[in-house]
Amino acid sequence: MGGMVVLAGPERRRRWSEDQKRAILAAADEPGAMISEVARRADICTSLIYRWRQLRREAAGFVPAVVVDDRPGDAPQAGAASMAIVVDLAGGGRVSIAASAPADLVTAALRALR
Repeated sequence: MGGMVVLAGPERRRRWSEDQKRAILAAADEPGAMISEVARRADICTSLIYRWRQLRREAAGFVPAVVVDDRPGDAPQAGAASMAIVVDLAGGGRVSIAASAPADLVTAALRALR
């Protein structure tokens, strides 16, 4: 007859501090980062990174912004000085919002892009 092993002791599930989660998500949010590589370095499943991202979005109500400096050699766009926000869309489109745009219009436009 087979024996039974009872594991008594600390819980086997790992716990991640908020700082650790933030560091892992920051690495995953880097331009060009591959989730599988970030997960491998942190010794976690890729699905956990996606779950933490989802929870962050739900808690904050928005996605994190990435500030990108203009690259040298890029020609400035006409009216770029009056632009406050430029949103690059996943499909390759771009939305520019003027600094003088009313808050209701900006809110409606960004909600429509979801």
